[in-house]
Amino acid sequence: MELITALINDLNGLVWGKPMLIMIFGTGIFLMVGLKFMPLLNLKKGFKLLWASRDKGIEGKKDEDGEISPFNALMTSLSATIGTGNITGVATAIFIGGPGALFWMWITALIGMATKYAEAVCAVHYREIDENGSYLGGPMYYIKNGLGEKWLWLGFLFALFGALASFGIGNTVQANSVAHALETQFNIPLWLTGLVLLILTAAVVLGGIKRIAQVAGKLVPFMAIAYVSAGLVVLATHFSEIPDALVLIVESAFNPVAATGGFAGASIIMAIQWGVARGIFSNEAGLGSAPIAHAAAKTNDPVRQGTIAMLGTFIDTIIVCSITGLAIVLTGVWTTGVKGAALTIAAFDQAMPEMGGVVVTLAQAVFAFTTILGWSVYGERCTEYLLGVRSVLIFRVLWIIAVPIGAMGDLSFIWLLADTLNALMALPNLIALLLLSPVIFKLTREAGKK
Repeated sequence: MELITALINDLNGLVWGKPMLIMIFGTGIFLMVGLKFMPLLNLKKGFKLLWASRDKGIEGKKDEDGEISPFNALMTSLSATIGTGNITGVATAIFIGGPGALFWMWITALIGMATKYAEAVCAVHYREIDENGSYLGGPMYYIKNGLGEKWLWLGFLFALFGALASFGIGNTVQANSVAHALETQFNIPLWLTGLVLLILTAAVVLGGIKRIAQVAGKLVPFMAIAYVSAGLVVLATHFSEIPDALVLIVESAFNPVAATGGFAGASIIMAIQWGVARGIFSNEAGLGSAPIAHAAAKTNDPVRQGTIAMLGTFIDTIIVCSITGLAIVLTGVWTTGVKGAALTIAAFDQAMPEMGGVVVTLAQAVFAFTTILGWSVYGERCTEYLLGVRSVLIFRVLWIIAVPIGAMGDLSFIWLLADTLNALMALPNLIALLLLSPVIFKLTREAGKK
């Protein structure tokens, strides 16, 4: 077992290392340039389309194909991305890479908007309908229908990595983080949290993507606004220091940060690597997960859904992650040597004594629960691609059973394996996006002429 763990640990270092980060970042830049910076220029339009599609198809068209509103498709995607990465991931990036890591998270998010746009365009353009009337899409389908039979092996690999990774990164690891956070903060037994999560997960997941999307459409905006509001309280208590903090973040992105207090110091490479890695881990741009949800949107226009989908990266990182990062830098807790979620809690506690820990813990719990819901869609679609429509119900039952097991188990190995598989999902997806880029650019040009 130790040998297997060591091998996977080495593989993890490779797949989350510089070559992979360069590939993800490079693909985003290539797509952004090829799209003539359309994702950045159309940010305002994206929010208008999102607001107009809350209950119906895009721009209120009821007769468009799909299962869920474009708004709920984005909320389902966000339910999977807004999670522990926004609290623990940001804190870890700053703890190791210094304040400059936050700057590189921002750059990664802006570039990642092009990647997320391209993923959703392909997802809607190449989607299928199964015998139950469900709309299926994502990397495995745009590889199959866009690249042809000789590339089927690539779609198989993505689906395999996605199905296996979902039970770790999207289920057991999330349940475990909730259970331990609630035990630490409120002394709630692990088994009780596991039982409650089982009941809540079953109530939603057994209803399929429509019920998951409905819950996500209500819960995700609420939890994001609540967390951001609490973070703004922290920022407000240090309002006069915000300009200096922004200067520190930008300067640290291009200059080594010396050791100070409990901070060990960081090179420019560390700032870039950890900023990019945690940014991608948080918003999942390039990993290929989000387009699985966007494929179910009620729309016949891939470009419009792509314009909505790219907002996921902006909301997750530019808004939510920034709140966490600025709170940590402004309060100065990044120099204390505290790490992980405790670093975020320390920042919130400084502005809201005794309440900071409660706010962050509750946010972490809700974020993790919605991640379980969002990733159930991803895992289910990957499993259906591999084993057929009859596997759906079996998958949902296994998904529900895995939740309490995760809440009470020791998941150090599962976390390592799932994190590795999560990164491996990016390889087939990025190859497909690069090969299909002429189609993405063509569809975008044609939409611009309408």
